[in-house]
Order: sequence, then C-alpha cells, then structure tokens
Amino acid sequence: MYEIVEKKTLGPSVTHYEIKAPRIARARQCGQFVIVRAFDHSERIPLTIADVNRDTGTITIIVQSVGKSTMEMTRLQKGQGFQDVVGPLGQPSHIEKFGTVVVIGGGLGTAVVYPQAVALRNLGNKIISIIGARSKELLILEELLGSVSDKLICTTDDGSYGKKGLVTDALQELIDDPDTNVDAVYCAGPVIMMKFVARLTKPFNIPTIVSLNPIMVDGTGMCGGCRVSIDGKTKFACVDGPEFDGHQVDYDELMDRLTTYKNHEQKSRQKHACKLQQT
Repeated sequence: MYEIVEKKTLGPSVTHYEIKAPRIARARQCGQFVIVRAFDHSERIPLTIADVNRDTGTITIIVQSVGKSTMEMTRLQKGQGFQDVVGPLGQPSHIEKFGTVVVIGGGLGTAVVYPQAVALRNLGNKIISIIGARSKELLILEELLGSVSDKLICTTDDGSYGKKGLVTDALQELIDDPDTNVDAVYCAGPVIMMKFVARLTKPFNIPTIVSLNPIMVDGTGMCGGCRVSIDGKTKFACVDGPEFDGHQVDYDELMDRLTTYKNHEQKSRQKHACKLQQT
C-alpha cells in the first residue's frame, strides 16, 4: 500500500494527493508518470507526477473525477493508501536553454506543465505561463505555477477570471508582441487545445512540445493500447512519450481513439453513481 500523507481539494472534482513512494520520488525525472490503482479491483490510471519531495519520499498526483475509477479514488482519505503506484514511467521531458518559453496548461494539464516550468527555469529560461479553463473554479495551481513564472496569464472561456477567451488567444498576443520573442512552447491539456496550439505555432517555426495522454493499460509498451501516430509513424506514448513534437502529432486520430470506450465509460460511471446512492 502507498500511504496518502496529504489530500486536499483543488476545485470541483479535482483532488491533490501526496503519496509516500520513496523509490519513485528518488528516480523520477520531469515529465514522467505513474500508473495507479486505488483498489485491487480498480482499473489502471496513468497520472503525471506533478511534484516530488525527495526528503520526505513523497510524490504528488492530481486526479480529476470523471469516471468510475477516479470517482473511487475520492473515497480514499489521508492515512489510507493506494493499492498500486507503479513508476516512474515514460521518457523524461526534453529540457534545454531556449530563451523565452511559454508553458500552456489547459485544465488538469497545468499539473503537467508545472514541473516542466520548474526544470526550464532552473536552466535559465524566462517562463511565461498560460493556464486556461472553462471558468474560474476550474483553474488549478495558479499560485504554484505563478511562483516559478516570470509572467502568468489566466484565461477563462466565460470571462469569470483573467482574460476571456482561449489559451490560443493569449498565445497569439505574445507571438504578435514585438517585445516578446517566443523561443519554445510546452503544452498539455485537452487534445483539441493542443491541436490548435500546434497549428498556431507551426507557421512561426516555434518548437512545440505536447504531452499526450491516450488510452493506457500497462504503461510498459506491451499492450499497444497507447499507440499514437507521430510524423506518420506509430509510437507508444507510454515508452516513447508521453511528450512529442506537437507539429507531428495526428490529433484527429488521437481524438477518435479516445472515444473508443466512451459509451462503456458512461455506463460504468452511471452504474457506480447509482450504487453510491443506494449505500
């Protein structure tokens, strides 16, 4: 069992967990993830390692309750533990000295770009962060990401906080600003968001790294469930990624594959919700 040493709510259906996992904390590099099972009957869920504390031997993961298994996770409280936490998995982020780097987090993707921002800043890059969500209550890690950013821009679809609009609107403004030279972009969030960020940066030849989270099962490349098309070639996100050149990703294929189990997931969630109401 992997003990939960801290649990807190970040927003509607979004939970922060700090978990005792000293070996993972020692080995983890920026960009890597873990496969988590809440209980012995739960499905495996890939989650980014948002932060580590090597002194206490803990890792931080952030979970959004969208299906049966993530809903089950919210039952676990501080002092209890996860059945399995396997990792660190995946390739570390490619981090180098670019100059000015824009990191973009959409929704839960902010948990992915935060460690990237830390690593990029440690190499001397100037960090401009953009985080976006549908509304104010869905923005997460604003203060934490702001603490490692030279500039932080918040956007909301409904205008309830920060700039009204999309993260791509804010990115376009930075690209158009003659006083800002965008040397690279790191992006994580909904696939459609990453698609349009990459489409925006491509004509300007701005290197763009995206973090993909397709359907995953074992996380070791054996099942092939996480295959994605990169520059016309099949790659496995769990062992070749999760980060790829954003200008080479087949986003339409990825979005199509992500709907494969949509009906099954909805039925499972509904069944679980009804079961909870009966208890």
